[in-house]
Amino acid sequence: MCTLQGYMNRLTRDEALTLYREAPLDDLCALAQAERYRHVPERRVSYQIDRNVNYTNVCLSGCKFCNFHCRPDEPENAYTLAFEDYLQKIAEMKALGGDQLLLQGGLHPKYGIEWYETLFRRLKEVEPSLRLNALGPPEIAHIARLSHLSYREVLQRLQAAGLDTLPGAGAEILSDRVRRFLSPAKPTATQWFDVMREAHALGISTTATMVYGHIETLEERIDHLLKLRELQDLRSTGAPGFRAFICWPMQLKGTALERLAAGGNLPEGISLPGEPPHWHPDEEFLRTVAIARLVLDNVDHIQASWLTVGLETGLRALHAGADDMGSIMIEENVVSAAGAHHTLNVRSMREAIAAAGFTPWLRDQLYQPRSVHKIT
Repeated sequence: MCTLQGYMNRLTRDEALTLYREAPLDDLCALAQAERYRHVPERRVSYQIDRNVNYTNVCLSGCKFCNFHCRPDEPENAYTLAFEDYLQKIAEMKALGGDQLLLQGGLHPKYGIEWYETLFRRLKEVEPSLRLNALGPPEIAHIARLSHLSYREVLQRLQAAGLDTLPGAGAEILSDRVRRFLSPAKPTATQWFDVMREAHALGISTTATMVYGHIETLEERIDHLLKLRELQDLRSTGAPGFRAFICWPMQLKGTALERLAAGGNLPEGISLPGEPPHWHPDEEFLRTVAIARLVLDNVDHIQASWLTVGLETGLRALHAGADDMGSIMIEENVVSAAGAHHTLNVRSMREAIAAAGFTPWLRDQLYQPRSVHKIT
């Protein structure tokens, strides 16, 4: 069996690559599981009840992997939610025991800081207990540019208006080579980290994400993790920084990226899918979860993104270093537009976790326990 003997300190880039590429899957998962129990000693697995609300589909970014966005010059397909829509969605979520909106949209050309401040304040006035896990580094950078503000100023004003936590959205692969091709209008990798650095300095808890399985190399995946680890090292003592890491395979069905690849129109040096071709998708997911658990030794929680890989594979990740199953997903619009269509309710989530050999527990966004008042 593969052990961490010889890896007594935190993993280097070369060591992580070697384990990722060469370690037998069972051994790699066992190593990651041992690290998981160092962070979360109990045989417990958390889950959450929240709702993913996309406030608009208008976006300037034009990412080649996104079927959800609508260009500003397509008004017939564009939408922005009315405030009454939020009230209905919140009421439905509360009826299921939820307490939080994961609020995300696009890089809208007309929505500056005042638009978001007004929305956040109105939501908190109507429902003071509502948690807002909202926007993400690309949206913060975009708002800052539109409003002629610094990242810190945007975050401070959004905090004052009701922002609770910041998702790790828009990371994909934090390599400018990848980003220049996939999402050239999105902020650079450096800008993504700059927003997160300011958020952490203000005491805003965030998550970190990675979307793999497109044009990136294995080296770029590992570099992505190492950059996250480096930023996490810089957080102040007691500050939350990245509370969790979530990875998932890119969903390509019907996307511009899939069409470019099918037509043989990818630029020279760009290939799809990324390395390696010999892994089954389920194994690739488990390997990626496991190596993330091993590299990110300063991040407490690893989430199994069952939405994209399916429940069975998500549950297998609980034996590969993950300790959280994430949300039951009352609503999801973005990855489902590219082919992912998995859903759960509270009862099936709890039963699935128990069947995998763990005790389920309901958490809030900060991994604090919540009471389960209704099982549906």
